Amino acid sequence: MKKLNIIAFSVIAVLLGFACQGSKEISLFNGKDLSGWNIYGTEKWYVEDGLLISESGPDKEYGYLGTKEAYKDFEINVEFKQEADGNSGVFIRSTVDGTKVSGWQVEVAPPGHDTGGIYESYGRGWLIKPDKEKDSALKYGDWNKMKIVVKGDRVVSYLNGVEMVDFSDEKIGNGNGGILLQIHDGGGIKVYWRNIKLTPL
Repeated sequence: MKKLNIIAFSVIAVLLGFACQGSKEISLFNGKDLSGWNIYGTEKWYVEDGLLISESGPDKEYGYLGTKEAYKDFEINVEFKQEADGNSGVFIRSTVDGTKVSGWQVEVAPPGHDTGGIYESYGRGWLIKPDKEKDSALKYGDWNKMKIVVKGDRVVSYLNGVEMVDFSDEKIGNGNGGILLQIHDGGGIKVYWRNIKLTPL
């Protein structure tokens, strides 16, 4: 009986170890270079003073920085600071061909333009926008903390601790792909990023 108990406890310990390992936080940006990411398009992505900087280039087109790895169910936390136009976004379960993205964007935009809402690129467009009064959560020109929780067909976004949207959708549930950061087209955009951390769920 003692032997069986020891074996049972050992098995439980191993399983708990795997469970903890599976939910370990991953730092997607090392503060030094773009290791683990791919650049799509001709817009500017570079590291300066430990910050990831996205900036419009001379072509003034869409640009993306995407993880080399795909992530299905996860919580991602990221800090951003907008300068100039500041129109950007964090894409989830998304793929990219050239600069055409298939997937879903959690919006990062100037005041009054629905930061935290969910937009489906090259598909149905806006799926949900935050209530207008929640726009006051955005600290334009200062550092903001965004959290996105993606589990099954449900996506919940938070901005500086305020829940922006809680949305469930079968198509998102079936999606597969990586995390992408965006530079919107039109030129004049500059956004700083730091502390990009993901926890698999």
